Amino acid sequence: QVQLVESGGGLVQAGGSLRLSCVASVNIFSMNAMGWYRQAPGKQRELVAGITSYGTRNYADSVKGRFTISRDTTKNTMYLQMNNLKPEDTAVYYCNARRSGGAYITDYWGQGTQVTVSS
Repeated sequence: QVQLVESGGGLVQAGGSLRLSCVASVNIFSMNAMGWYRQAPGKQRELVAGITSYGTRNYADSVKGRFTISRDTTKNTMYLQMNNLKPEDTAVYYCNARRSGGAYITDYWGQGTQVTVSS
């Protein structure tokens, strides 16, 4: 069983920065992709940033230029550096890890960490 544990959320003023961390219980190279999602109250969960096992990164348009996804494979940890935060970034942020192959896809989720940006 894969376990993901997020940390780093909190309350920050607009324009501030936070760094989220996600520690995996397995070698993250065993995952085809990992990513950060967020869910604001009353909204659907959305992909914020993703990184494949090859290191290819993608970002939601709303965070491009402000957020950076990275990983440290020696620590089995993924990060999300969030700069120039805006009130609309307020949400619960979830770490995701995906294994896929053939006809199956298995998603693993962390418990979420709250990010609140005040104006």
